Amino acid sequence: MSESLHVVCPVCDAVNRVPAERLGAEPKCGQCHRPLFSGAPTTLDEGRFARHLGRSDLPLLVDFWAPWCGPCRMMAPAFEAAARELEPRVRLVKVNTEEAQGLASRLAIRSIPTLALFRGGAEVARTAGAMDANRIVAWARQGL
Repeated sequence: MSESLHVVCPVCDAVNRVPAERLGAEPKCGQCHRPLFSGAPTTLDEGRFARHLGRSDLPLLVDFWAPWCGPCRMMAPAFEAAARELEPRVRLVKVNTEEAQGLASRLAIRSIPTLALFRGGAEVARTAGAMDANRIVAWARQGL
């Protein structure tokens, strides 16, 4: 019997069990029937972040950003390109620190953009500053 992973839907936040060998086979959510992976980052608020962090077996790569941050806006296309490269083995998400100030405070986000990598519900790596797509992918893989 193959290993199944819990994957939280980026659309409806339902928790899905997906056989590990089927992650790359474009699995769909059992509840909303939308693709579980789109090759693009998912935008999360505080509540959704908690669900994805606590219920998914996938590592979570988080871009903490703000709309007024020039380097954050410059890095956005690189983060999207990294999502196309890293999914479905890593879920890439964006958290707007202006809208999720409590979360940013609890996680001690002091500068933006900040990338944080979580695995098993715990932070395993963090870096601050804008990066290109290749550096994001290499940094994430190093942290895995």
